[in-house]
Amino acid sequence: MLLEQARRRIEQLRDLHAFISVSDETGEGTVVAVKDLIDVKGMVTTAGGIILPNTPAIEDAPVVRRLREKGCVMVGKTNLHEFAYGVTSFNPHYGSVLNPHDHERLAGGSSGGSAVAVATGMCDWAIGSDTGGSIRIPSGLCGTVGFKPAFGSIDTTGVIPLSRSLDTLGPMAGDVATAARAFSMMTGDAVAEMPRSRPRLAVPAGWIRDLDETVSRTWSVVSRGIPEVEFVAHEPLFRHGLTILRVEASVYHRRWVAEQPEKYGPDVLGHLRDGLEIIAVDYEEARVARPELTAAAYAAMADLDALVLPSNAIVAPRVNAGNEVREPLARFTRPFNLTGQPVVSLPGPSNGLPVGIQVVGRTNAGALAAAMWLEQEWRDLVA
Repeated sequence: MLLEQARRRIEQLRDLHAFISVSDETGEGTVVAVKDLIDVKGMVTTAGGIILPNTPAIEDAPVVRRLREKGCVMVGKTNLHEFAYGVTSFNPHYGSVLNPHDHERLAGGSSGGSAVAVATGMCDWAIGSDTGGSIRIPSGLCGTVGFKPAFGSIDTTGVIPLSRSLDTLGPMAGDVATAARAFSMMTGDAVAEMPRSRPRLAVPAGWIRDLDETVSRTWSVVSRGIPEVEFVAHEPLFRHGLTILRVEASVYHRRWVAEQPEKYGPDVLGHLRDGLEIIAVDYEEARVARPELTAAAYAAMADLDALVLPSNAIVAPRVNAGNEVREPLARFTRPFNLTGQPVVSLPGPSNGLPVGIQVVGRTNAGALAAAMWLEQEWRDLVA
C-alpha cells in the first residue's frame, strides 16, 4: 500500500472516526497506523484526551524508531477510548469509533481506531496497546487479528501509560501471518511459522458462560472436540487485574482529576475517581497474588500449546451502550493481562457480526503458530 492510497481511504471513511491525526510523511514502505498513545516525531500525542500538551513529540517512541529501521512509514495516529480507559472507543473529544460492519455499533476499545484502520484498508497493519483487552476486544468486534504479546516483549517507553504493570504493545492486522511479521518488525524476533502438526488445545474448565446468541453459535462450532482442562479460577485473575489497573491509572491521573476534571469524559472520570477510593491493602493483595497466579497458569498449560476461548461474550454494542458492556467485553481478556501470557484474537466463523476467538499461549511464537493453524482450519467452517 502507498501512503497516498491510505490517506485517501482515511478521508473517504472519516465518519468512522478511526484517526485523530494524519501524518505528512513521505516515502514508501509498509504503512503503519499508530495508536495515539505512542509518540511519533513531529505529531501531537493526545491519548484520546484534551489534557496533554498540544505540542509535537520531539522524537519517536522506541517501537516506532525500530519500525522505521525496518522500512515502515507512519500514516497517522488512531483514535481510542480516552486515555485507553475503556472497552468501547466511545470518545467525547474526537468522535466515537464506529464499527465498520454496522455504523450503529461501536468498534470496541480501547484500540478501536487501530482495528477499524486495519478492517477498512486504511493501513497495512496497526499498533495497539492492551492493558485489559484493548487490542483483543476491538479486534474481536471488528473481525481483525490482534496480538497481545507476553508482558515486557516490547518497550513501552514513549507511550502514555494506563497501568505500567499491565500495559503491552502489539500488532493488529488482517491475518495472523501479517501480525506475526509485524511483531517480528516490532521486536527483532524471528517470524513465527505454521506448526507441522495440530497444536495441543484445551478450553479452561468453568470459564465459558453467558454468551450472546451470535457468539454462542460461533463458539459451539470452534470448540467442538476441544477438551476442557483445569485452569486457574477466573474470578481472582479478573479481580486482581482490575484492581491493579484501577489503582495505577488513578495514580497517574490524580493531579488532573483534582485540577481539571471537566476535561475528562464522564465515564473515564468516574473510573478514575473510583480508583482513588481503593485502599492500599487491596492493591497490595493483588500485587502479591500475581506471581503465584501466573505460575499456576503456566503450570496448568505444561502439556498444552494453547488455550482457546472467546475474545468477547457479546458482539459489538450499539452506539448508546454504557458501562453495562464493560464486563462482558473484557470478561475473557482481562485475566491474561494479569498472567502476562501472549494471546492472539482472530475471527471465528460467523454469518453475522464478527466474533473473535482468543488463542492463549505459553510463548509468543507458540501463540502465533497455534493461531495460524486454527485460522486455516476455520477457513471453510460456517457458524
